[in-house]
Amino acid sequence: MKTNSIKNALLVTVFSVTASFAQHAFVNTPPEVSPMPMKPEMTEIWNPEVKVIIPAKKIGDAPSDAIILFDGKNLNQWVNKKDNSKPAGWKIVNNDYFEVVPESGDIQTVMKFGDCQLHIEWSAPDEVLDGGQMRGNSGVFFQNRYELQVLDSYNNRTYNNGQAGSIYKDHPPLVNAMKTPLEWNVYDVIYTAPRFKANGLIDAPARITVFHNGVVVQNNATINGLTLYMGLHNYPESHGEDVISLQDHGCKTQFRNIWLRRL
Repeated sequence: MKTNSIKNALLVTVFSVTASFAQHAFVNTPPEVSPMPMKPEMTEIWNPEVKVIIPAKKIGDAPSDAIILFDGKNLNQWVNKKDNSKPAGWKIVNNDYFEVVPESGDIQTVMKFGDCQLHIEWSAPDEVLDGGQMRGNSGVFFQNRYELQVLDSYNNRTYNNGQAGSIYKDHPPLVNAMKTPLEWNVYDVIYTAPRFKANGLIDAPARITVFHNGVVVQNNATINGLTLYMGLHNYPESHGEDVISLQDHGCKTQFRNIWLRRL
């Protein structure tokens, strides 16, 4: 009796599976060619369509999707870093550039940013008064923390991770592409903000590529953390988007044509 029961159960199972297969068409023969031949359209991506912007007519000028941070007219996009309720205390000259007013304090953008493309032009004071770190010293701080050094490094020796084009006290520039104090320098920067884990620890450090006067001086360099004058750089805490700030180091450094694109 027990054997017959097992046989009957097996027959029911086989019948059920066969009936199930009969209800669904399926392919059990291989294609004529395996793997199937590749066609060009298999690797074509059509959507979403790439956004159209209007590039500048003159290289270095802002494209149509850029945020204008300074065009010679006013300092409306900047405030005092120490007291954000106060306007930026630096002076505009000839509706062309602005100049650091020593001891007026650092300035910072009104808006906050993360990943970005930044274009900024700068010049050391026309008159050379000092040397080393007191010669046209300033800095561009991404997310208010990570400094790209501004310094007159034309015939001016200093520590290499503190000269123009360096990530201050972190990475020296690959080369010194500095122009004379009477000329304008250009930084074109691709900045990737750091990423943090849910627990606040660093997941991916910030990275930066810098062109100084059209020459690569930082090639997708890893920023090792918060810019410090003394001590090893690190990421003490997580953060999101933040301002871009410019440093008042007591030198009458000049800036013009500043624009940014979010990435």
